[in-house]
Amino acid sequence: MNIFDLPQFPLSEELTTILSESDHVRIERIVSTGQTSDWYDQSETEFVVLLEGEAVIEFETESVSMTKGDTVLIAPHKKHRVSYTSSAPPCVWLCVFY
Repeated sequence: MNIFDLPQFPLSEELTTILSESDHVRIERIVSTGQTSDWYDQSETEFVVLLEGEAVIEFETESVSMTKGDTVLIAPHKKHRVSYTSSAPPCVWLCVFY
């Protein structure tokens, strides 16, 4: 698999592909084309890499603007949401949950 082999556009919803998982780790590729999210309150740590596009992740007290190559580490139960994703180019995320 090539991480940049993308589906046909436009996408009406985010596309999440589980690349690998075990009892303790899950690795996902997420493709966003303008979608946003509700608030998350996860029990896992999440390491996020934005491989393509631009995005904004909001936390309760701050917002983080991301561009290609940026990373963020989200601690368990740190409430967050995705408030912006670019559609041209689409956002390609690599997320590791542990």
